[in-house]
Amino acid sequence: MSSSTSTTNTANTSTIGSIGTPSRRNTELALLVFAVVIPVFAYVNVGLAVNDEVPTGMIGYGLGLGGLAGVAHLVVRKFAPYADPLLLPLATLLNGLGLVAIWRLDQSPRLQQRAENLFGAFSPDAPKQLMYSALGVAFFAAILVFLKDHRILQRYTYISMVVALVLLVAPVFFPAVNGAKIWISIGAFTIQPGEFAKIIIAIFFSGYLMVKRDALALASRRFMGLYLPRGRDLGPIITVWAMSLLILVFETDLGTSLLFFGMFIVVLYVATERTSWIVFGLLMSGIGAVGVASFEPHVQERVDAWLNPFSDQVMQGNSEQMAQSLMAFGSGGVLGTGLGQGDSDLIGFAANSDFIFATFGEELGLAGVMAILLLYALIVERGIRTALAARDPFGKLLAVGLSSAFAIQVFVVAGGVMGLIPLSGMTMPFVAYGGSSVIANYALIGILIRISDTARRPAPAPAPNPDAEMTQVVRP
Repeated sequence: MSSSTSTTNTANTSTIGSIGTPSRRNTELALLVFAVVIPVFAYVNVGLAVNDEVPTGMIGYGLGLGGLAGVAHLVVRKFAPYADPLLLPLATLLNGLGLVAIWRLDQSPRLQQRAENLFGAFSPDAPKQLMYSALGVAFFAAILVFLKDHRILQRYTYISMVVALVLLVAPVFFPAVNGAKIWISIGAFTIQPGEFAKIIIAIFFSGYLMVKRDALALASRRFMGLYLPRGRDLGPIITVWAMSLLILVFETDLGTSLLFFGMFIVVLYVATERTSWIVFGLLMSGIGAVGVASFEPHVQERVDAWLNPFSDQVMQGNSEQMAQSLMAFGSGGVLGTGLGQGDSDLIGFAANSDFIFATFGEELGLAGVMAILLLYALIVERGIRTALAARDPFGKLLAVGLSSAFAIQVFVVAGGVMGLIPLSGMTMPFVAYGGSSVIANYALIGILIRISDTARRPAPAPAPNPDAEMTQVVRP
């Protein structure tokens, strides 16, 4: 009997090589170049329109913005190599355009004269905003360097709740600024804690709802096509609703109240997938807003300015800015009057903060406004895409919470300035003047980049199975 031995076939099925995901850092670098070049071109355009010459600070501005973008890129390349390649360029472009708009308003003789009459001297805001941007990039870098894994934040769920409450309550004990108590002022140092509270609240909501989502998803009965939650499960939404009303009553801060409650409803819906929570949230927010507006004078004033922006009573008060803003948008038309050639500085002291969006509306027109809103929409879209790609529920909820907070803030500010909703007093992310805003939003982008890096990072190949050995097949 003869036998033949076949060649040995080895099948190692226990080891699966990881698929190399491209880091896309070179793509990010190329986009950052455009994100720096476009604001520099706009800067030159403003200089030619205002002074008929190329501004002397063009090189310094370009090097400053380019240096900040380069440092942020190097940090991402080193500590988050697989992060989303669009988030940082989009934030840099918006920040650069905001610096240009603030510098353009600094050149206004009317604003300079008004500042001299009120404060005795004029101090340009663009250099200070560039310094705040540098601090924002420093916060951004610190988050990527020290926050190795976003899931670490889950450990501080209830601590973050306490910190957020302290930040939200603290302005009550300080004087009101323009009718709203949203600032903490200690000497020359001022901070708007609500900008940082939105990030900390998102951490608390994400950690809390990740644990409680199963209980909150239960429904006791169905009514008119909606699954109604159980009575005892309404506690969280009632608590958050009451807290948002307290912020609105004691601080007269409509923007933070809407942002706080709206973000919670969005994250709650994502966690439970129950449409009934959206319905309850909209009903409760409407009831609360109408109730507070019926007795709070500052809120009433903003509602009156929204409903009748051109009435004699409003124009004689301190809310004529709403009328000026609407006229700025109207005079801009489709293509705008051109950078540096508008009259949005007539809005007054809030021209470079609350109403800076009106400057873009007048000087860039409807086309420019839609382009700015598209940049914001892309940041939100990349944040939602990061949530979809995240492998852990906490990361998903945190990415959704931060993205929804960013989107709600843009809607509240843009809607208020354009007359869609009453004014909120918040600042446009990255674009408006304000240190707290730009620093907090760079921190928000840093956390999203950390989550996206963890989500897109290729999984390591499983260790080889020692039991998988070569088998020899013998055929007679």
